[in-house]
Amino acid sequence: MNDTTQLAERGPSAVARRGTEQPRRRITLVPAVDIYEDSQVVTLWADLPGVTKDKLDVKVHDNNLSIEAEAAVPTPANLRLQHAEVREPHFARTFTLSPDFDTSRIEASLQDGVLKLTIPRRDEARPRRVEVRTG
Repeated sequence: MNDTTQLAERGPSAVARRGTEQPRRRITLVPAVDIYEDSQVVTLWADLPGVTKDKLDVKVHDNNLSIEAEAAVPTPANLRLQHAEVREPHFARTFTLSPDFDTSRIEASLQDGVLKLTIPRRDEARPRRVEVRTG
């Protein structure tokens, strides 16, 4: 599995104006991930704070696994925002998967801002014991 993501800033379509404030750029963040691998599966945990299931998109195409998500950090009604470095974060990360993985059986779950992906190996790609005969 290879990581092929870069930090990027979105263009004018993501710029918002509010009164006399300067334009706000929408920044794409690269979520931190932990990846564990054994002979059966690869398990990937991605940190996506503030992301809900309806704002999460996980896709597999041509051995590329992409994760895109948006989070909104609401400001309570009785407070006025003075400073926000990342107001509405957009997360994106792409991985290149080896053909050894069975992309049709990927399982995904999201809990407390952490995405867990379980990517099983194809049966023919799993290590197997070869019986050795004597004589």
